[in-house]
Amino acid sequence: MGKKKLLVTASTFPRWEGDTEPRFVLDLCKYLTEWFEVTVLVPYAPGAGEKEILEGVTVIRYHYFPVHKWETLCYPGAIVPRIREKKIRILLVPFLFIALYYQLLVRLKKFDLVHAHWLIPQGIVQSFFRKPYLVTGHGGDVTSLNKGIFRKLKIRCLKRAKRVTVVSEHLKRKVQELAPDLEPVVLSMGVDASKFGRQHFVENYFGQNDKKVVLFVGRLAEKKGVTYLITAMRGSGALLVIAGDGPLRESLEKQAAEMGVEAVFLGSKTHEELKTVYASADLFAAPSVTAADGDQEGLGLVMLEAMASGLPVVANDSGGISQVIKNGVNGLLCQEKNVEQLSAAIASVLEDEELYARLSENGMETVWQYDYRAIAEKYKSIICGGNL
Repeated sequence: MGKKKLLVTASTFPRWEGDTEPRFVLDLCKYLTEWFEVTVLVPYAPGAGEKEILEGVTVIRYHYFPVHKWETLCYPGAIVPRIREKKIRILLVPFLFIALYYQLLVRLKKFDLVHAHWLIPQGIVQSFFRKPYLVTGHGGDVTSLNKGIFRKLKIRCLKRAKRVTVVSEHLKRKVQELAPDLEPVVLSMGVDASKFGRQHFVENYFGQNDKKVVLFVGRLAEKKGVTYLITAMRGSGALLVIAGDGPLRESLEKQAAEMGVEAVFLGSKTHEELKTVYASADLFAAPSVTAADGDQEGLGLVMLEAMASGLPVVANDSGGISQVIKNGVNGLLCQEKNVEQLSAAIASVLEDEELYARLSENGMETVWQYDYRAIAEKYKSIICGGNL
């Protein structure tokens, strides 16, 4: 008997090999191919292939607007930030929903199982079909857009799913606020731990000339809290390196210059390049905050990549971050938007060699709990044991 056919739907996915877009859905699918014949269905992006094999996974990218060069709702970044960046993109939302509905209508019969990543739009659209499905909440899809029709559609999606998973305990509580009778399984995405490590270290990679390097990796959007990190770095004597891009980049560059904070903005980096970026830094900062619309960090996979690279982590206790970071054990946690506390935590780690070594060592031990081999095994058990 052959492998069961698993359809995975998502809206954040690498557009091509070596892309800078988050690849956690691809990584999970890659390991799930041991048990399933996996096909990923994602929105098209200009310049991407309509169908290809990526690392053993079949990828189909569907068009959702007649003028293909205007299919800019999902990449780079995510749907909600893309709309914030250019309000007119909201007009593409109904086209995306309709296109995904049509794709599922013509393709679902070929598959045995469905795993929908994100409640919006994948989970909501999937809920209109009888095919059993697993839906996974990642962050903003759970914590934001919880009023009016979207709230009703999200509750419908959750209640019709055979299984619901979320990437943090924080998101589990948020799901239960929408559907109190549900008991979501907390199961994060992971990290391919073997890909990272100090072996990728390059001396003075950022031209720092013996300065300590504080690193941030992520999209330059409100919930990432980079503006507070820049303020916290005033007078630190360390170099701030920011890897990522987004709608706030220009304002953050201006803020750093006005505050006299020595900062290097690298822009987006491929996952291959990030190995060296992480390994060549001294500390990782995750200053996440709750955005004005309620959007919060789901888990923060970049922290796991940093920890796998041997970096101690200083983070804000926001969203699902405290599921990974245990204060004083494998990192330090600060209150959201508390610049003084963030500044003091960064200084203490950089100045205290014993603390630095303890956080680094414990962090590397933590990462192996989130290795994709283990995460994929757990997802396989949920899919096969959830009447899907």
